[in-house]
Amino acid sequence: MEVFTKKITLYHQVLKLNAEHKSIGLVPTMGALHAGHLSLIKKSKFENDVTIVSIFVNPTQFNDASDLQKYPRPIQTDMALLKNAGCDILFLPSENEMYSPSEKWDYEVGAIANDLEGVYRPGHFMGVTQIVYKLFTIIPAQKAYFGQKDYQQFLVIKHLVAHFNIPMVLVCCPIVREADGLALSSRNIHLSEPQRKKALLLHKTLSFIKNNYSKLPIDKLLQKVRTDFETEDDVQLEYIAFRDKYTLKPIVTINKAIVLIAAQVGNTRLIDNIMLD
Repeated sequence: MEVFTKKITLYHQVLKLNAEHKSIGLVPTMGALHAGHLSLIKKSKFENDVTIVSIFVNPTQFNDASDLQKYPRPIQTDMALLKNAGCDILFLPSENEMYSPSEKWDYEVGAIANDLEGVYRPGHFMGVTQIVYKLFTIIPAQKAYFGQKDYQQFLVIKHLVAHFNIPMVLVCCPIVREADGLALSSRNIHLSEPQRKKALLLHKTLSFIKNNYSKLPIDKLLQKVRTDFETEDDVQLEYIAFRDKYTLKPIVTINKAIVLIAAQVGNTRLIDNIMLD
C-alpha cells in the first residue's frame, strides 16, 4: 500500500493510472475504520483495478468543536486494516494540506440539505461538499463509494456531482450491522455497554416499521415510535421521517420510501435508516 500525504503528488499518480487505462475507485473516510468501511473497499476492489482510500477528519463539517476534538483517530490501526483489506493507495493529508487560511466555500446544495440532518447539524453539508469537491478534484477516479447509513449525505453529494458535471459514478453500499442490528459507526466507540444496549432501539424501531408499514397508517407507526422513545431513559429521539428515497421529500407512495432516524444516546448522536421497498 502506497501512502500519499501531498495533493499534487497523488494527483499526478492518479493521472498516470488513468493514462494506463486503470479504473480507479475512491473510498473517502474520516478514519476510525470498521467493517462498514471495509465493505466499501471490498466493493471497490471488485469493480476497479485500483482502490484509493482517503482518511481526513474534516473540520469544516463539524458544528460542535468538542465533537471534532473527541472524534477517534486510530491511524495505526486504520493503516493495518487497510493493508489487510488490499487497499492500493492511502491518501493521508494534514489539515494545512487541504485548507488554506483564507479559503472560502459558498456552494449551496438547496432544499435537500436543509432538512433532517441539516436542521440538527447546521453547516454540516456545507463542510461535506467542500471536502468532497476537493477530494474529487485531487483524485479523478471513475467511481466513489459511500455507505447508506449517511443516506442524506449521499444524495447531497449526488447533487454536487451533477452541479459541477463531475464525471464520476457514485455507489451507495448497504448498511453493515452488528449481529444484534446496531449500525456500525465510528461513534459507537463512545457508547458504554448500557448505552449500547439502549442504542438498539434505533434498529428495533426501523425493523418494527418495516414489518408493519403495510398494516398500520404512518401516524400510528409514529405514535408507537415516540412512545417507545419517551419510555427509554438516556435516549432522546431527534427525528423519525418517512421520505421519498430519491428526493427526501415527504412521500407520495410508500413504495419509494426510506425511513430515517436520529437520536442521542447519552452524549453520542446516532443515525440509521431503512428502505421500505
